[in-house]
Amino acid sequence: MSPVAALHTLYARDDVSERLEPNSTQRFTLYFIGGYIVGILILWNLPIASKILYPFKLLTVGLHEFSHAAAGCCTGAKIEAIEIDPNEGGVTRMRGGVQCCTLPAGYLGSSLIGAILIFCGFNILASQFASIFLGLCLLITLWWARNWLTRCITIFFVGVMIGLWFIEKGAGLKYFVLFVGVMSCLYSLWDIMDDLVFRKVNESDASKFAKTCGCCPAQVWGVIWLLISFCFLAMGVLAGLAAFKQDSQEQKDQSKHVF
Repeated sequence: MSPVAALHTLYARDDVSERLEPNSTQRFTLYFIGGYIVGILILWNLPIASKILYPFKLLTVGLHEFSHAAAGCCTGAKIEAIEIDPNEGGVTRMRGGVQCCTLPAGYLGSSLIGAILIFCGFNILASQFASIFLGLCLLITLWWARNWLTRCITIFFVGVMIGLWFIEKGAGLKYFVLFVGVMSCLYSLWDIMDDLVFRKVNESDASKFAKTCGCCPAQVWGVIWLLISFCFLAMGVLAGLAAFKQDSQEQKDQSKHVF
């Protein structure tokens, strides 16, 4: 490598390091992410307190099923129904589509949505756009919903987001979007480990995918999807650090000029 090229590489590394160095506002957001993770993990394992997370668990199940349906639409499937059950399970009924795309889309799609929401959670304006995106996902899910629990959950969270738009001109959406993003990523990661790696559930998406592809057992696909989900989570945080360097007041001013 020539001296000039080496110098350019050094400057590029310094620039990347500088972009990823959190400022005070970003550190505050990172503290919130850490607090959300700790809070979710604690509540998750307490029998009574876990009821607080119950609506959000159903929301993440809805995002999981929406991801199946979205992949089905992209591969020519006809979506017949999306259903969420009270035991935090769900099913997407479709005809056609490419199973190699639709089966992994539930876990990976909900992880990707979670990572996008975490990325947007670093900025008020981005969170407002993210809430519109999340609302559209929920409204599409509502269109395919065939039971009352699915309808109630989607309508409830659309209503929550509409209400948050009127609190400090949408500033509260940042923390809601961030929480849903963390919850979606954690739920997807936990679901993969719990259902595919530890319990070895026979009828999981991974077991069906393994039967379709025939090259690896379900546990191997579970680990692969787990690693991809971890990468999505890390990329969401790093992209948020690199993209949004405004302080809190600058973010509020920016959002006021757009909405």
